[in-house]
Amino acid sequence: MPIVHMTVPSGKRIELEVKTGTPIMRAAVDAGTEGIIGECGGAAMCGTCHVLVDEAWLDRLPLMSQNEDDMLECTAVPRQANSRLSCQLRMTEELEGLELTLPERQR
Repeated sequence: MPIVHMTVPSGKRIELEVKTGTPIMRAAVDAGTEGIIGECGGAAMCGTCHVLVDEAWLDRLPLMSQNEDDMLECTAVPRQANSRLSCQLRMTEELEGLELTLPERQR
């Protein structure tokens, strides 16, 4: 299974195995990852799965939908140029090794 590297709010770096086709938020919530809530279950309606993507990976991600773009304006920590919602990022083999940092809070 492909692996995503995450730096959680405490500063700890973890590795998360994510089945291909699975939203990264779902895998993180199922693994009990610190700092990911996923309150809406993946509908891009809550902004509680906000992640910051390492800039080296930004061009490899799918384009952002208007809904995701709008929701990123409502996150607990202000969005940055590399902000995404992890519920909108489905794992692919090409994303093996993706580097994400979680903001200090989701609410």
